[in-house]
Amino acid sequence: MLYLNEHDLQKVGIKWEETIEVIRNTIQLLDTDNIVQPIKPYLRFKDQKNRIIAMPAYVGEGYDVAGIKWIASFPDNINKGISRANSVVILNNADTGQVKAIVNGSLLSVIRTVSVSGLFVKLYLEAKSLKRFSLGILGWGPIGQHHYQMCRHLFEDQIESIYLYDINNTKFPEDVMNDSKVRVCGNWRDVYSQADVFITCTVSSERYIDSEPKQGSLLLNVSLRDYKSGVYEYVKNGIVVDSWKEVCRENTDVELFHLQNGLMESDVLTFKDIVSDSMLEKINNDQSIMINPMGMSAFDMSIGEYYFRLASKENIGLLLE
Repeated sequence: MLYLNEHDLQKVGIKWEETIEVIRNTIQLLDTDNIVQPIKPYLRFKDQKNRIIAMPAYVGEGYDVAGIKWIASFPDNINKGISRANSVVILNNADTGQVKAIVNGSLLSVIRTVSVSGLFVKLYLEAKSLKRFSLGILGWGPIGQHHYQMCRHLFEDQIESIYLYDINNTKFPEDVMNDSKVRVCGNWRDVYSQADVFITCTVSSERYIDSEPKQGSLLLNVSLRDYKSGVYEYVKNGIVVDSWKEVCRENTDVELFHLQNGLMESDVLTFKDIVSDSMLEKINNDQSIMINPMGMSAFDMSIGEYYFRLASKENIGLLLE
């Protein structure tokens, strides 16, 4: 059994082009026998804003791996100097059930999350034939930081400006401040109104986004709980979800739109619609598109298997009996 920690993953490295293709391949397997992923349960106790989620899945063709991610999200951890998210991924041999790898730490989950975003930025730019665009990121935790790094790496020649805002008045790193494309904003509205690609990476306890987005923009709703119901009118014809059954619960913006605005499963597009059927190209160019990634355990398994194979090949990690 191979044990990998975050340092081991960093030694393997993050190749965004490759991890994005892993996500694309996995999406194409959805709704087939190659993907099995039951609805994930949420364990809540004591402070109800905290949660630990169990995320089991099997991914077949090309990966042939089963396993589970056990991820805790405790928002107040940031006030204690420890990570909000803590997780472990266990990978099982799909033929014998034997545990073949344990991946400890939240970096794998971060890479999965950001790779999903990277795929949809690519598809959006292609569908809209955009040569240049402005990027906006709210929140400067690990998710926000890695979104910045991914976009800077993949879309260097296409990005005109990068608008950043963090409610905690975070001191951004020197290399970010020296980035000629970066504009640190004083409030979220300045980011939201100017970004063609707008990414929420917050842990906000209350919704605050209440106005019209930039026309035709891509809204990557990574943190899932930032938009008020009034925004529905601007995005209702461009809402995309990974799984309706997963995302329409747990106080997400999609659930809010369902309860207050009447959004139904038949009104939304899925990740597979976008990836396999090129549905972004059929959406009006003036329509803002909202991507809602609740988080699929299948993605964690395929990304975990990707890193397991690379680490095994490069003799990285600790072999345990």
